[in-house]
Amino acid sequence: MSRTSGRRTWLIVGGAVALVAAAAAYAAYGLDFSADPSTAARSGLPPATGTVTRTTLVETEKVSGTLGYGSPAAVAGRGTGTVTWLPAEGAVIERGQVVYRRDEVPVPLLYGPLPIYRVLSSGVEGGDVKQLEENLAALGYTGFTVDEDYTSATADAVRQWQEDLGRTETGRVTPEDVVVAAGPMRVADLTATIGGSAAGPLLSYTDTTRVVSIALDVGKQQFVRPGIAAVVTLPDGSTVDGTVSTVGTVATSSGGGNGTPSSTTIDVTVTIADQPALGTLDAAPVTVSLEADRAEDVLTVPVAALVALAEGGYGVQVMEGSSFRYVAVTTGMFAGGRVEISGAGIAEGTVVGMPS
Repeated sequence: MSRTSGRRTWLIVGGAVALVAAAAAYAAYGLDFSADPSTAARSGLPPATGTVTRTTLVETEKVSGTLGYGSPAAVAGRGTGTVTWLPAEGAVIERGQVVYRRDEVPVPLLYGPLPIYRVLSSGVEGGDVKQLEENLAALGYTGFTVDEDYTSATADAVRQWQEDLGRTETGRVTPEDVVVAAGPMRVADLTATIGGSAAGPLLSYTDTTRVVSIALDVGKQQFVRPGIAAVVTLPDGSTVDGTVSTVGTVATSSGGGNGTPSSTTIDVTVTIADQPALGTLDAAPVTVSLEADRAEDVLTVPVAALVALAEGGYGVQVMEGSSFRYVAVTTGMFAGGRVEISGAGIAEGTVVGMPS
């Protein structure tokens, strides 16, 4: 959200406050608002005072979200055979560990962006070869160069790996031999059953790190962008810091039937670095305060210090001993009960009246 649009929203509220304050000041002190606000000294002090402070204002927008492990992805078996072992729901599987067994043959997990889409063997070249070799190296196998060439040295390392897994030592890797994911997987749900076919959906999994998922109304999409700060309020009232990591670009419409209003949303994900602070929560409703805008190192006063000037715009009552004068100011961001201001004679430490 731009500071201009944020200012527009707040001026409606701030203007109402200022007009009420101005009316109260007029009734209490009989002030003449037709005078030059920058020079007219006034007697009869306001009921309270405030101070111009230099600070950082942060404008936030509160939205609802759900704490969990994110959207699940599916693992489908390839080839033929029977499922003879499956992991438990909630289990975490890391590189090299077994995802499932087909005819008692273990099918391990490898990390990477590419599925194994062809048979990898001596003489094959490509990015999928490099991905396999990176995984072998990470698992502690040596004797080959990590590159895009599947050499005889690569085949030797694969045979050693297969022996350690208890598999037939072929020196080659086929698409049904492994499961590839971006990183560790947490088993969310089992689709297959032991004794069923190993071809087709087997299980679904999520990332192992909890995130907050938000279905954000498209009317509020100006509040978010990747990298902005967020504060997550948990069900027990405690808070934890987060960061917006992804903002969807495709809007989804839902509702609109049986008298319910329709809504159009985009998916937003907030990551949380301090996972222990989340305790054991999963699938829990949370409130997220998004940092919509920020004004660094600006002069501010309490919103209640603003008054509406007869000639238009806003001003503050600058205190001068036993009297005060009106000084016209330009307003900026409003946040946390304070407003950014600038104007002639306005400096850090200036004492201003609080007319209401």
